[in-house]
Amino acid sequence: MKQTFTFFATGLLILLCSFQSDKKVSLFNGKNLDGWVIHGTELWYVEDGLLICESGPDKAYGYLSTEKYYDNFELTVEFKQMANGNSGVFFRSTFEGTRVSGWQVEVAPPDHDTGGIYESYGRGWLVQIPNEMENILKMGEWNQMKIRVVGGHVTTWLNGTQMVDIEDEKIAEGKGAIALQIHDGGGIKVLWRNLEITEL
Repeated sequence: MKQTFTFFATGLLILLCSFQSDKKVSLFNGKNLDGWVIHGTELWYVEDGLLICESGPDKAYGYLSTEKYYDNFELTVEFKQMANGNSGVFFRSTFEGTRVSGWQVEVAPPDHDTGGIYESYGRGWLVQIPNEMENILKMGEWNQMKIRVVGGHVTTWLNGTQMVDIEDEKIAEGKGAIALQIHDGGGIKVLWRNLEITEL
């Protein structure tokens, strides 16, 4: 009887752990930037329940990263580009000031590979999207990006359409945070909402 109970308790614990690991959580509380770290002098603020990034007077690169590191996950975010809109979603990334080591899923103006994967201060573009898929981005409207990272396997979707799917040994070795970017050059404003992650 005791042995049976032990097996039952062990099975229940495994089930509970599995349930917890598959739980979707929000990275943004809609009120403030708790759980995030600002890198640089560009503007990050909350307004009407939205997370907003905007170029500041320095017109430099800026980042907003999670305090927590994430390894394997599925992340969904919604974004609306109000101006130039050159931004991005970084994963497994670390920072020294505004110098980032990691990988970016591009969020950019039309015809600039939104959904492609770029390695900053490294190999550059790992994969760009096909030209015939550039019309999937809705400039000035709400878009949904989904990013799935498991080991070195990365898949991205934009508005329900798969954009890229790659396997990369260097990504597999990476550790770090999730982050949003403001590109340099000024004139950028992007709205964000519904940033939700499921750890895998």
